[in-house]
Amino acid sequence: MARQLDEQIAGRFPVGQRLRILDVGMGQGTQALRLARAGHQVTGVERDPKMISAARAARSAEPEGIRERMRIVQGDGRDTGVHFLPGSFDVVLCHGVLMYIDEPDPLLAGMARMLAPGGLLSLLVRNADALAMRPGLSGDWAGALGAFGTVSYRNRLGLDVRADRLDALTATLAGIGAPLHAWYGVRVFTDTAADGAEVPGDIDALLAAEEQAGRTDPYRHVAALLHMCGVRG
Repeated sequence: MARQLDEQIAGRFPVGQRLRILDVGMGQGTQALRLARAGHQVTGVERDPKMISAARAARSAEPEGIRERMRIVQGDGRDTGVHFLPGSFDVVLCHGVLMYIDEPDPLLAGMARMLAPGGLLSLLVRNADALAMRPGLSGDWAGALGAFGTVSYRNRLGLDVRADRLDALTATLAGIGAPLHAWYGVRVFTDTAADGAEVPGDIDALLAAEEQAGRTDPYRHVAALLHMCGVRG
């Protein structure tokens, strides 16, 4: 997915431009640090104290120039208007967050307001149109049958969360002034891999197959996750 994000950034902004990036729900800061290393000014918002501690620890291990380009704000992504002025960012990321929010529309609208004109909104969401795939491929037929027609599921942490449908989220993005520009499938072939599974010897071929499937119909429609990129008008 990092390659997809970099592709969208490279296609929208001049080479070498230092972007103002907001990472909503940054977790332990992996993506934020990667972008700070690339020269961008990154602000990460996170409410979980453990995640913030991990992000700060990771940042502290970086050279001074990178540390200075990564700011960490403790807060809820739904309160972006409290911390930042509208139009303050060129890129807003929200990866792996929407599934934990019952009513995501206010968060989405708030993030769109944070974007400068022409800014990029990058979302990573669970694909509600493919919720039957993981249980079905695992031989859990009851789970597969129960997944049809719903946007709710239980994740690997045992939490009851929600997923998004491509068509519905596309309409939402249009309604908040950041219409869909591009989308990809993520984890088309690898969603059933066990957590902590050993890295296969043919990892390069695996990644190439995933990358191709994530860009190709009909495969991307049954991916576990959707990477959706909207652009502020």
